[in-house]
Amino acid sequence: MPVQKIKRGYRKTRYILYKETLVDYKEHFWSFLGSFVGIGILAYIQSIHFSGNDAVYLIGSFGASSVLVYGIIQSPFSQPRNLIGGHVISAFIGVTVHKLAPDIIWIAAPLAVSFAIIFMQITKTLHPPGGATALIAVIGSDKIKDLGYMYVLSPVLVGVLILFLTALVFNNMTSSRSYPSHSTYHKHYHKIRKRLARK
Repeated sequence: MPVQKIKRGYRKTRYILYKETLVDYKEHFWSFLGSFVGIGILAYIQSIHFSGNDAVYLIGSFGASSVLVYGIIQSPFSQPRNLIGGHVISAFIGVTVHKLAPDIIWIAAPLAVSFAIIFMQITKTLHPPGGATALIAVIGSDKIKDLGYMYVLSPVLVGVLILFLTALVFNNMTSSRSYPSHSTYHKHYHKIRKRLARK
C-alpha cells in the first residue's frame, strides 16, 4: 500500500514538472505583450506627472501583480477580486499603520504586512503583491507618504484598474486564454463583447 502511494505521488510529480517546463511560445507572447502594455501605461502616466526618481505610479508591487495577471492567469490570486481588493485593502492598512506609528519602522513595517495578510484572508482577496503595497506605504519615498489616504486611490486603485483592464483585453485575445477564469465573470464578459459587436 505505501509503495503504491509513493508511485502515484511520483507520477503526479513527474506530470506537474512536465507541464511546468513546457515551452508555449504563444503563451509567452501574450504574457509579454500584456505586461508590457500594462506597465507601459503606468510608466507613461508616471513620466507625464512626475519627474526624477520619485516613482509614485510605478510601485514595486505592480511588477509582481503583472506576473500573476499576465503570466499565471488561471491562478486564484490573479482574479479581479483578488487583484483589486488585495491591493486596495493592503494600501489602506499600510497608510493607517504609517499614520499610527510613523517613526517606528521596526514596528510599522511588520504590522502593515501582517495586518494586510489577515484582512486579505478575511475578505477572501488574497493577492501576494498586496503585502508589498502595504509595506510601500510605510517605507516608500516621502512623496508616497505625503499622499496619505490618497495613496489608496492613486496610485494604487488607478494603477490596479489599468493593469486589470489591460489584462481583460490581452488575456482574451485568443481562444486559448480566458481571463477571468471564473465562469461567471467570463460569461458576463462575452455578453458585453457580443453586444458591442452588434452595434
